[in-house]
Amino acid sequence: MLAASTSVMWGILPIMLSGILNTLDPITTTFFRFSVATALITPYLIVRRKLVNRHKITSLNLVMRLLCAGLLLTINYGLYILGLEKTSPETSQVMMQMSPVLLLLAGVWVFKEQFSPLQWCGFIIFISGLMMFFSPRFSDVFISLSDYGTGLLMLMGAAVSWVGYAIIQKILLREFNAEETMLVFYWIGALVFFPFSNFDTLDQLTSLQWLLLLLCGFNTLIAYGCFSEAMAHVEASRVSAVIAMTPLVTVSIVQLIPIPGIIVEPLFLVSLIGALCVVLGSIITATCKIRP
Repeated sequence: MLAASTSVMWGILPIMLSGILNTLDPITTTFFRFSVATALITPYLIVRRKLVNRHKITSLNLVMRLLCAGLLLTINYGLYILGLEKTSPETSQVMMQMSPVLLLLAGVWVFKEQFSPLQWCGFIIFISGLMMFFSPRFSDVFISLSDYGTGLLMLMGAAVSWVGYAIIQKILLREFNAEETMLVFYWIGALVFFPFSNFDTLDQLTSLQWLLLLLCGFNTLIAYGCFSEAMAHVEASRVSAVIAMTPLVTVSIVQLIPIPGIIVEPLFLVSLIGALCVVLGSIITATCKIRP
């Protein structure tokens, strides 16, 4: 249920962000995501006395790792919302499925993990699904680099930067708990985006958009909390399998429920089959590991 909650929250996130981007620019929107999460988690961790490893901040090596991971996560958030602005909620979620698959591949190289034959089959299905999903848009990327094609490249960059963040985060969790690292990362993100934010259009936000902006901040914090708690209760592969359903949540909501201000991606049969292959490939890649 925790993993499913994460999947649903991540599935509706690009839809909420799209509703805000009609008025607020991507950088300012992302600043508010970080700042709301920071304002919520900071007093909570202080009051609950969860910052038990703060004395380790004196280590320059750990500080540099925290800074690198925080900046990579910040880049991920920035490129994701810029890519979302140029594409659509469905496209962004399908493309971001590259993150867990690339992380598994990185594990083979960085952590010397083994990839089973079934995982390689899952990876091939995943790549085939991506090609099928985006096949009607190939000309936007390979012939004329349109806004849509630029958005796809940004989303790809967001996926790659998330992998770099996740690798360093895995190393940092040997020294800190998850809440401590996320506190640092949220502060880094808020501080990085603040100088580039434009608050002149805040008075143009409707009551609904203000609500969406606050919900995006809560979503950022609660989704990661549910994700971490799910990882503590069941094995990572099962959590990954549930999280892989996220694109289907986004596609189903956008395609079936008319939402004012949200551009619906025209999905052909080949695109729908491609989306299913992306999800299936992600699940196979995550769950069919070689057992020790």
